[in-house]
Amino acid sequence: MDANIQLMLYLVPTVVGLLLVLPLGRSIVTPFTERYTSLATERGRIFFGLILTCIAGAAVSFQTLWISSKISEAGGEFCSAGGVFSCDDVIGNTDYNVDPIFGLPWGGIGAVVFCILLYFAYSSFKEPNADWVSMHLKLGVLVTFSGFFVIALLVYYEIQMEKICQYCSTAHLANIAAFIGFFRLVRMNDSSTWNYS
Repeated sequence: MDANIQLMLYLVPTVVGLLLVLPLGRSIVTPFTERYTSLATERGRIFFGLILTCIAGAAVSFQTLWISSKISEAGGEFCSAGGVFSCDDVIGNTDYNVDPIFGLPWGGIGAVVFCILLYFAYSSFKEPNADWVSMHLKLGVLVTFSGFFVIALLVYYEIQMEKICQYCSTAHLANIAAFIGFFRLVRMNDSSTWNYS
């Protein structure tokens, strides 16, 4: 499969999820609310966008982990490259493709984090009035906010290499969308509109 088409399999759900967690997402889901009633509420729409974003973020992170493993095994090209866009050069760079503290691959860290965020989002969606929901949502905000520091470090690495990894950028966008979704849900949960939105 062409690498750019494969990238779209991650990027499109991430962008749709981002649009759904934003206030303008209401107009996007209007045609689907009759069939999917949870999309008719603000809370349901944000949860749907958040869950979609976390799934896409986990998938693209697993893809970057796979690319990193394959490059370290045998070399070769596994994703689109050309000019400034070259995920092989970024993910395959042994100086930057692991975290500086534990030496774990960034793709693996991202996959684990997005799976945890997916658990927070999906469990809260299924039991929105449980006592632990507020804690899950706040932890989601904390984890995704912490992700901004990781994004800044990884973008710094890309600037050093003068290359941009499209898969990594998709994972970064998924983190931003997840932060917006968790943040909006925390604010909604803290208000009296939680059960009515």
